[in-house]
Amino acid sequence: MLMPSIFNESLFDDFFGDFAHPAKNAARYNTSAANMMRTDIKEGEQGFELDVELPGFNKENLDVQLKDGYLTINAQIDENNDKKDEDGKYIRKERYYSSCSRSFYVGKEITEEDIKAKFENGILKLFVPKKEKAAVEEKKYISIEG
Repeated sequence: MLMPSIFNESLFDDFFGDFAHPAKNAARYNTSAANMMRTDIKEGEQGFELDVELPGFNKENLDVQLKDGYLTINAQIDENNDKKDEDGKYIRKERYYSSCSRSFYVGKEITEEDIKAKFENGILKLFVPKKEKAAVEEKKYISIEG
């Protein structure tokens, strides 16, 4: 029986079944904001470890940059899945695009060389070391007589 989308199921789920939503790509179709880029941050003595969940993304889809003290992670997928029969007529044509971005303030004293990054099993692991902030020069005033 077809269920309306208000029950959190697609109208075409029963018609297409796993053909439209294979289990290996299930995470790609669950794109609510709460499920994108979940991040665990753990503080250690030497620095901070960030584990950013990016299911369905590959290393080539990621862009990590540091600018003005902000560490920004961008992830983007652009896929086109066309299926044609022997006559060249479409039997299925799907396009999928997803992007997300998240920023963390790490301080202006951190450089690109300080940050270590590794991507495996859909998780981007980042290590940001702790650095002491540059000492702000204290202003010294000269008293004026008179």
